[in-house]
Amino acid sequence: MQQEILLKNNFYAIRNIYLTVAISVGYLLLSALLVGFKTDQLVLIFIFNTLFYISEGTRRFILGFSIFIVYWILFDYMKAFPNYLFNAVHIQDIYELERNIFGIPYHGLILTPNEYWKLNSNTFLDVLTGVFYLMWVPVPLAFATYLFFKNKEQFVRFSLTFVWVNLLGFVVYYAFPAAPPWYVQEHGFTFIAKTAGNTAGLARFDHFFNITLFQGIYSKGSNVFAAMPSLHSSYPVIVAYYGLKNKLGKINIFFLVVMIGIWFSAIYTSHHYTLDVLAGISCATIGIISFSYLVKHTRLKDFIAFYVKRI
Repeated sequence: MQQEILLKNNFYAIRNIYLTVAISVGYLLLSALLVGFKTDQLVLIFIFNTLFYISEGTRRFILGFSIFIVYWILFDYMKAFPNYLFNAVHIQDIYELERNIFGIPYHGLILTPNEYWKLNSNTFLDVLTGVFYLMWVPVPLAFATYLFFKNKEQFVRFSLTFVWVNLLGFVVYYAFPAAPPWYVQEHGFTFIAKTAGNTAGLARFDHFFNITLFQGIYSKGSNVFAAMPSLHSSYPVIVAYYGLKNKLGKINIFFLVVMIGIWFSAIYTSHHYTLDVLAGISCATIGIISFSYLVKHTRLKDFIAFYVKRI
Protein backbone atom coordinates (compact mmCIF):
# COMPACT_ATOMS: atom_id res chain seq x y z
CA MET A 1 0.00 0.00 0.00
CA GLN A 2 2.79 2.37 0.94
CA GLN A 3 4.60 1.53 -2.31
CA GLU A 4 1.46 2.32 -4.34
CA ILE A 5 1.14 5.71 -2.63
CA LEU A 6 4.81 6.42 -3.35
CA LEU A 7 4.39 5.55 -7.04
CA LYS A 8 1.27 7.71 -7.27
CA ASN A 9 3.03 10.67 -5.65
CA ASN A 10 5.97 10.25 -8.01
CA PHE A 11 3.60 10.06 -11.00
CA TYR A 12 2.12 13.44 -10.06
CA ALA A 13 5.42 14.93 -8.94
CA ILE A 14 5.36 18.71 -8.79
CA ARG A 15 8.35 18.90 -11.11
CA ASN A 16 6.39 17.02 -13.81
CA ILE A 17 3.50 19.45 -13.41
CA TYR A 18 5.80 22.46 -13.66
CA LEU A 19 7.53 20.96 -16.68
CA THR A 20 4.36 20.15 -18.64
CA VAL A 21 2.85 23.55 -17.85
CA ALA A 22 6.05 25.30 -18.94
CA ILE A 23 6.19 23.29 -22.18
CA SER A 24 2.52 23.93 -22.92
CA VAL A 25 2.65 27.68 -22.24
CA GLY A 26 5.97 28.04 -24.03
CA TYR A 27 4.61 26.24 -27.08
CA LEU A 28 1.51 28.45 -27.20
CA LEU A 29 3.49 31.66 -26.83
CA LEU A 30 6.10 30.69 -29.43
CA SER A 31 3.39 29.52 -31.84
CA ALA A 32 1.43 32.75 -31.41
CA LEU A 33 4.61 34.72 -32.13
CA LEU A 34 5.65 32.70 -35.19
CA VAL A 35 2.50 31.45 -36.91
CA GLY A 36 -0.39 32.89 -34.92
CA PHE A 37 -2.81 31.20 -32.56
CA LYS A 38 -4.82 28.23 -33.88
CA THR A 39 -7.23 25.87 -32.18
CA ASP A 40 -5.08 22.97 -33.41
CA GLN A 41 -2.46 24.06 -30.89
CA LEU A 42 -4.90 23.73 -27.99
CA VAL A 43 -5.97 20.30 -29.23
CA LEU A 44 -2.34 19.18 -29.31
CA ILE A 45 -1.72 20.44 -25.78
CA PHE A 46 -4.90 18.79 -24.52
CA ILE A 47 -3.96 15.43 -26.03
CA PHE A 48 -0.40 15.57 -24.72
CA ASN A 49 -1.32 16.55 -21.16
CA THR A 50 -4.27 14.18 -20.96
CA LEU A 51 -2.24 11.16 -22.03
CA PHE A 52 0.68 12.27 -19.86
CA TYR A 53 -1.45 12.16 -16.69
CA ILE A 54 -4.03 9.42 -17.31
CA SER A 55 -1.77 6.46 -16.57
CA GLU A 56 1.78 5.20 -16.71
CA GLY A 57 1.00 3.42 -19.97
CA THR A 58 -0.43 6.48 -21.72
CA ARG A 59 2.49 8.57 -20.45
CA ARG A 60 4.98 6.21 -22.04
CA PHE A 61 2.93 6.26 -25.24
CA ILE A 62 2.81 10.04 -25.58
CA LEU A 63 6.49 10.38 -24.65
CA GLY A 64 7.29 7.93 -27.43
CA PHE A 65 5.18 9.75 -29.97
CA SER A 66 6.59 13.10 -28.92
CA ILE A 67 9.15 12.46 -31.66
CA PHE A 68 6.35 12.90 -34.19
CA ILE A 69 4.95 15.88 -32.31
CA VAL A 70 8.32 17.63 -32.63
CA TYR A 71 8.25 16.95 -36.38
CA TRP A 72 4.72 18.38 -36.68
CA ILE A 73 5.69 21.53 -34.78
CA LEU A 74 8.81 22.09 -36.89
CA PHE A 75 6.78 21.61 -40.07
CA ASP A 76 4.17 24.09 -38.84
CA TYR A 77 6.81 26.66 -37.91
CA MET A 78 8.16 26.63 -41.46
CA LYS A 79 5.29 28.99 -42.26
CA ALA A 80 7.14 31.69 -40.34
CA PHE A 81 10.24 31.32 -42.52
CA PRO A 82 9.18 30.90 -46.18
CA ASN A 83 12.00 29.32 -48.14
CA TYR A 84 11.57 31.76 -51.03
CA LEU A 85 12.99 34.48 -48.75
CA PHE A 86 16.34 32.70 -48.70
CA ASN A 87 16.80 31.45 -52.27
CA ALA A 88 15.24 31.94 -55.68
CA VAL A 89 12.34 29.63 -56.51
CA HIS A 90 12.88 27.16 -59.34
CA ILE A 91 9.85 27.15 -61.62
CA GLN A 92 10.61 27.10 -65.34
CA ASP A 93 13.94 25.27 -65.15
CA ILE A 94 12.55 22.30 -63.23
CA TYR A 95 9.50 22.16 -65.52
CA GLU A 96 11.67 22.07 -68.63
CA LEU A 97 14.03 19.50 -67.12
CA GLU A 98 11.05 17.28 -66.28
CA ARG A 99 9.70 17.58 -69.82
CA ASN A 100 13.10 16.93 -71.40
CA ILE A 101 13.74 13.78 -69.34
CA PHE A 102 10.26 12.33 -68.86
CA GLY A 103 8.29 14.08 -71.61
CA ILE A 104 5.41 12.15 -73.22
CA PRO A 105 4.57 12.72 -76.92
CA TYR A 106 0.90 13.63 -77.20
CA HIS A 107 -0.87 15.02 -80.28
CA GLY A 108 2.31 16.55 -81.62
CA LEU A 109 3.36 18.04 -78.30
CA ILE A 110 5.76 16.95 -75.57
CA LEU A 111 3.96 16.98 -72.23
CA THR A 112 5.20 16.44 -68.73
CA PRO A 113 3.67 13.34 -67.07
CA ASN A 114 1.55 15.70 -64.95
CA GLU A 115 0.14 17.42 -68.02
CA TYR A 116 -0.51 14.09 -69.71
CA TRP A 117 -2.46 12.67 -66.77
CA LYS A 118 -4.39 15.90 -66.29
CA LEU A 119 -5.67 15.54 -69.86
CA ASN A 120 -6.26 11.79 -69.47
CA SER A 121 -7.63 11.52 -65.95
CA ASN A 122 -10.54 9.21 -65.15
CA THR A 123 -12.79 8.65 -62.17
CA PHE A 124 -11.22 5.34 -61.16
CA LEU A 125 -7.74 6.85 -60.91
CA ASP A 126 -9.12 10.00 -59.27
CA VAL A 127 -10.54 7.93 -56.41
CA LEU A 128 -7.64 5.47 -56.23
CA THR A 129 -4.94 8.14 -56.10
CA GLY A 130 -6.95 10.08 -53.53
CA VAL A 131 -7.08 7.00 -51.30
CA PHE A 132 -3.35 6.42 -51.70
CA TYR A 133 -2.57 10.04 -50.90
CA LEU A 134 -4.60 9.84 -47.72
CA MET A 135 -2.34 7.02 -46.52
CA TRP A 136 0.85 9.05 -46.21
CA VAL A 137 0.04 9.93 -42.58
CA PRO A 138 -2.09 7.01 -41.24
CA VAL A 139 0.17 4.22 -42.52
CA PRO A 140 3.43 5.50 -40.91
CA LEU A 141 1.59 6.30 -37.66
CA ALA A 142 -0.20 2.95 -37.59
CA PHE A 143 3.10 1.18 -38.24
CA ALA A 144 4.78 3.23 -35.51
CA THR A 145 1.99 2.25 -33.10
CA TYR A 146 2.52 -1.41 -33.94
CA LEU A 147 6.27 -1.10 -33.32
CA PHE A 148 5.65 0.76 -30.05
CA PHE A 149 3.82 -2.21 -28.58
CA LYS A 150 5.82 -4.91 -30.36
CA ASN A 151 9.43 -3.68 -30.34
CA LYS A 152 10.20 -0.36 -28.67
CA GLU A 153 13.79 -0.20 -29.91
CA GLN A 154 12.61 -0.54 -33.51
CA PHE A 155 9.91 2.04 -32.76
CA VAL A 156 12.49 4.58 -31.63
CA ARG A 157 14.76 3.84 -34.59
CA PHE A 158 11.84 4.15 -37.03
CA SER A 159 10.62 7.39 -35.44
CA LEU A 160 14.06 8.99 -35.38
CA THR A 161 14.70 7.93 -38.98
CA PHE A 162 11.37 9.49 -39.94
CA VAL A 163 12.31 12.83 -38.36
CA TRP A 164 15.87 12.67 -39.70
CA VAL A 165 14.63 12.19 -43.26
CA ASN A 166 12.29 15.14 -42.81
CA LEU A 167 15.12 17.34 -41.55
CA LEU A 168 17.19 16.42 -44.60
CA GLY A 169 14.19 17.28 -46.77
CA PHE A 170 13.74 20.63 -45.01
CA VAL A 171 17.37 21.51 -45.77
CA VAL A 172 16.74 20.90 -49.47
CA TYR A 173 13.52 22.93 -49.28
CA TYR A 174 15.51 25.99 -48.22
CA ALA A 175 18.51 25.34 -50.44
CA PHE A 176 16.40 24.61 -53.52
CA PRO A 177 12.89 26.11 -53.37
CA ALA A 178 10.80 24.56 -56.12
CA ALA A 179 7.28 25.09 -57.41
CA PRO A 180 4.98 22.09 -57.86
CA PRO A 181 3.47 21.19 -61.26
CA TRP A 182 0.07 22.63 -60.41
CA TYR A 183 1.69 26.02 -59.83
CA VAL A 184 2.84 26.17 -63.46
CA GLN A 185 -0.61 25.05 -64.59
CA GLU A 186 -2.23 27.83 -62.57
CA HIS A 187 0.29 30.70 -62.72
CA GLY A 188 2.80 29.90 -65.43
CA PHE A 189 6.46 30.68 -64.75
CA THR A 190 5.86 33.90 -62.81
CA PHE A 191 6.84 33.81 -59.14
CA ILE A 192 4.05 34.91 -56.81
CA ALA A 193 4.98 35.07 -53.14
CA LYS A 194 2.47 33.86 -50.53
CA THR A 195 0.63 31.72 -53.06
CA ALA A 196 -2.06 29.71 -51.29
CA GLY A 197 -2.01 25.93 -51.28
CA ASN A 198 -3.94 24.09 -53.96
CA THR A 199 -5.61 20.67 -54.04
CA ALA A 200 -4.71 20.32 -57.74
CA GLY A 201 -5.81 16.93 -59.10
CA LEU A 202 -7.04 15.85 -55.66
CA ALA A 203 -9.92 18.26 -56.15
CA ARG A 204 -11.47 15.58 -58.38
CA PHE A 205 -11.53 13.21 -55.38
CA ASP A 206 -13.31 15.84 -53.28
CA HIS A 207 -15.73 16.54 -56.12
CA PHE A 208 -16.56 12.87 -56.62
CA PHE A 209 -17.51 12.41 -52.96
CA ASN A 210 -18.89 15.96 -52.62
CA ILE A 211 -16.56 16.75 -49.71
CA THR A 212 -13.79 19.27 -48.93
CA LEU A 213 -11.29 16.86 -47.37
CA PHE A 214 -8.21 17.71 -49.42
CA GLN A 215 -9.22 21.33 -49.65
CA GLY A 216 -9.05 21.50 -45.86
CA ILE A 217 -5.70 19.74 -45.77
CA TYR A 218 -3.94 21.88 -48.37
CA SER A 219 -5.32 25.14 -47.04
CA LYS A 220 -3.03 24.53 -44.03
CA GLY A 221 0.12 23.80 -46.04
CA SER A 222 3.37 25.27 -44.73
CA ASN A 223 4.93 26.28 -48.05
CA VAL A 224 3.84 25.94 -51.64
CA PHE A 225 7.42 26.16 -52.89
CA ALA A 226 8.61 23.05 -51.10
CA ALA A 227 7.91 20.47 -53.78
CA MET A 228 11.40 18.98 -53.98
CA PRO A 229 12.02 16.52 -52.50
CA SER A 230 8.58 14.93 -52.26
CA LEU A 231 8.52 13.83 -48.63
CA HIS A 232 5.18 12.19 -49.38
CA SER A 233 7.29 9.83 -51.48
CA SER A 234 9.91 9.45 -48.75
CA TYR A 235 7.62 8.23 -45.97
CA PRO A 236 6.46 4.95 -47.55
CA VAL A 237 10.11 4.11 -48.30
CA ILE A 238 10.91 4.35 -44.59
CA VAL A 239 7.88 2.23 -43.71
CA ALA A 240 8.75 -0.41 -46.31
CA TYR A 241 12.37 -0.53 -45.12
CA TYR A 242 11.47 -1.10 -41.48
CA GLY A 243 8.69 -3.48 -42.47
CA LEU A 244 11.16 -5.63 -44.38
CA LYS A 245 13.75 -5.28 -41.62
CA ASN A 246 11.25 -6.57 -39.06
CA LYS A 247 10.17 -9.41 -41.36
CA LEU A 248 6.45 -8.60 -41.24
CA GLY A 249 5.59 -11.02 -44.02
CA LYS A 250 2.56 -10.30 -46.19
CA ILE A 251 1.96 -6.89 -44.67
CA ASN A 252 5.11 -5.79 -46.50
CA ILE A 253 3.29 -6.40 -49.78
CA PHE A 254 0.73 -3.85 -48.64
CA PHE A 255 3.50 -1.40 -47.72
CA LEU A 256 5.12 -1.79 -51.14
CA VAL A 257 1.80 -1.30 -52.94
CA VAL A 258 1.11 1.84 -50.91
CA MET A 259 4.61 3.09 -51.65
CA ILE A 260 4.23 2.72 -55.42
CA GLY A 261 0.67 4.05 -55.23
CA ILE A 262 1.77 7.23 -53.46
CA TRP A 263 4.57 7.77 -55.96
CA PHE A 264 2.14 7.53 -58.87
CA SER A 265 -0.51 9.60 -57.09
CA ALA A 266 1.94 12.45 -56.50
CA ILE A 267 2.50 12.70 -60.26
CA TYR A 268 -1.06 11.94 -61.38
CA THR A 269 -2.54 14.68 -59.18
CA SER A 270 0.07 17.28 -60.28
CA HIS A 271 1.43 17.74 -56.77
CA HIS A 272 4.91 16.62 -57.73
CA TYR A 273 7.11 16.12 -60.76
CA THR A 274 8.76 12.78 -61.36
CA LEU A 275 11.97 14.54 -60.37
CA ASP A 276 10.43 15.45 -57.00
CA VAL A 277 9.44 11.83 -56.41
CA LEU A 278 12.91 10.58 -57.27
CA ALA A 279 14.39 13.21 -54.97
CA GLY A 280 12.07 12.02 -52.20
CA ILE A 281 13.15 8.42 -52.71
CA SER A 282 16.79 9.54 -52.66
CA CYS A 283 16.21 11.59 -49.51
CA ALA A 284 14.72 8.58 -47.73
CA THR A 285 17.54 6.33 -48.89
CA ILE A 286 20.24 8.77 -47.79
CA GLY A 287 18.41 9.31 -44.50
CA ILE A 288 18.16 5.59 -43.74
CA ILE A 289 21.81 4.94 -44.62
CA SER A 290 23.15 7.97 -42.74
CA PHE A 291 21.01 7.21 -39.68
CA SER A 292 22.39 3.67 -39.56
CA TYR A 293 25.90 5.10 -39.83
CA LEU A 294 25.26 7.54 -36.97
CA VAL A 295 23.91 4.75 -34.76
CA LYS A 296 27.07 2.71 -35.33
CA HIS A 297 29.64 5.48 -35.04
CA THR A 298 28.21 8.01 -32.57
CA ARG A 299 26.51 8.05 -29.17
CA LEU A 300 23.13 8.01 -30.85
CA LYS A 301 22.87 4.34 -29.90
CA ASP A 302 23.11 5.34 -26.22
CA PHE A 303 20.35 7.90 -26.69
CA ILE A 304 18.14 5.25 -28.30
CA ALA A 305 18.73 2.92 -25.34
CA PHE A 306 17.89 5.75 -22.92
CA TYR A 307 14.74 6.64 -24.82
CA VAL A 308 13.61 3.02 -24.92
CA LYS A 309 13.86 2.83 -21.13
CA ARG A 310 11.78 5.99 -20.77
CA ILE A 311 8.92 4.60 -22.82
